[in-house]
Amino acid sequence: MSAVQHFCARESLALGDPLAGTAAHAERNLLISWPRAKWQRSLRQASDMAAPVKARLEAIAESGRRVNLIHRRGEDASLHRVFLMPERREYRVPREELDDFLAALSRGEAPSRWHRGTVEPSLILCCTHGKKDKCCAKFGFATYKAIAEAIRDQALPFEVWESTHLGGCRLAASAVVFPALRKYGRITDADVVPLLESEAANRPYLPCYRGDSRLTPLEQCAQVAALEWLAARHLQAEVEVAEPSDPEAASCRLIAEWQTTDAHGRLAITCVQRTLERFDTCADLDADTPKPGRVWDVIGIAQLEPATSPY
Repeated sequence: MSAVQHFCARESLALGDPLAGTAAHAERNLLISWPRAKWQRSLRQASDMAAPVKARLEAIAESGRRVNLIHRRGEDASLHRVFLMPERREYRVPREELDDFLAALSRGEAPSRWHRGTVEPSLILCCTHGKKDKCCAKFGFATYKAIAEAIRDQALPFEVWESTHLGGCRLAASAVVFPALRKYGRITDADVVPLLESEAANRPYLPCYRGDSRLTPLEQCAQVAALEWLAARHLQAEVEVAEPSDPEAASCRLIAEWQTTDAHGRLAITCVQRTLERFDTCADLDADTPKPGRVWDVIGIAQLEPATSPY
């Protein structure tokens, strides 16, 4: 009889590890199509990648632009599709010219020879990086297929790609939406269609929402709480969270301002920090080595002043 398999994603859910506040992601991104079978454990390296290309990608990552490999069945393995975000530029680069392309990009030049236009639909990356973590292979690939099927069947305005590591293996299935930089976790089949419908309306899908990657973990936690508070009152609003006066404090009170077309208001959100002993990856789980992680919890939401319209 085979041993029972354990997954860090299931352990994380059972532990009550929160989604909100886990959406860290660089704003500047370079995405390169590369066959998934060739991916290595590194999120930006493949086994058949030339050494100069590997070096260029490492240097680009060190300069502050995140590099991910992406994959989709049917793409030409020798003609790479390359996306720059948030610039929304797409390039088509033959493999033998990839080093020249990356060199031009590193020099700050616009590599116009390979430019194919502006990326119009939103891109959805779904982590399926099994060489990094088995949760991403098991849960991520199933979610990728479900998203791709829903987009195809309902002619939704997205492109979806498999992706190398997106961060937060324990939160699989994980996805990120470009250029909005909204991150999601624990996506199930039941979440796929409502998530896509929310994103098509340019709204976060709250049941799986990890946060806006441009905010700090504390600010993400407060913003998600404000959005959930508003959704409970049937309000869909833009929410801006002010920076806390002391972000290093274990307890913080943040002010969130919300705005709809005909109403606005302010909320005071109190968050506290706690330490959670958790397994960040399946490798930690297999080695039975939990690690302390800091998480934020919302313990109170108060309306600071009456809204301009009743709930």
